[in-house]
Amino acid sequence: MSEYYFELTINPNKNYELFLDLLTSLTNNAIEELDGTLIARSEEDLSDVKEGIVQFANALNIECKITHEKKENIDWIKQYQQSVKSVEIGNFYIRPSWEEKKDDKIDIIIDPALSFGSGHHETTSSCIEAIDKYVNENSNVLDVGTGSGILAIAAAKKNCIVDICDTDDVCIKDTASNFELNEVNFKNSWIGSANKAVKKYDVVIANIVADVLAMISKDLKNSLNDNGILIISGILDKHIDRVLNKFKDLEQLELIHKNEWVTVVFKNN
Repeated sequence: MSEYYFELTINPNKNYELFLDLLTSLTNNAIEELDGTLIARSEEDLSDVKEGIVQFANALNIECKITHEKKENIDWIKQYQQSVKSVEIGNFYIRPSWEEKKDDKIDIIIDPALSFGSGHHETTSSCIEAIDKYVNENSNVLDVGTGSGILAIAAAKKNCIVDICDTDDVCIKDTASNFELNEVNFKNSWIGSANKAVKKYDVVIANIVADVLAMISKDLKNSLNDNGILIISGILDKHIDRVLNKFKDLEQLELIHKNEWVTVVFKNN
């Protein structure tokens, strides 16, 4: 990778499409379109392209703001990796694959595209706190709306027998990859929700959103064994009373409040 690259910015006051066509014909590089502005970037000097645009604008008597800059070439992958930090939650240590594990912690590897599902979001971290505290080894666990699979992986790392489901088949595939990365396994998976469960579980986890939790509350409860643990999250505090009302027949063990987000742990007595 070159140490520098060149950036050409073009902002015509009219006939935008004509300038787009011209720029496309003058360079083989990718062109970014941003609110009426065209941006071309190349490791080669774009001075000749700039001159062609200037002559075109003058010939058509069109006002066109043009800048041509030489910039430092950033290693975007390295910058991204430096921005993603590991997080320690109870006995768990959640890290991207390029960081080292901690020998005294339960290791979870997640390479996130977003903070959600990587342990950094309040709902994820509080669910992992609940898993750390309430989920026993060898429990049968169902993760509803598995997403990245991080909560299911946390349970699997405690030697639980884990099933996963999600309404998005892409999430199921991503979770399978993350399980493989962590050298653990889930038993069953399906596209859909808790209503498709064919057995009852010692632990059911659902980190979704308040409206969906309220809608599937009966299915979540029906999936629980006697004395089973239910962990629900993704609830904004302004919706907590409405959600709690749907689960009032269960014993509330703990309510974890982090900023504006709430996670609740119930027991099916």
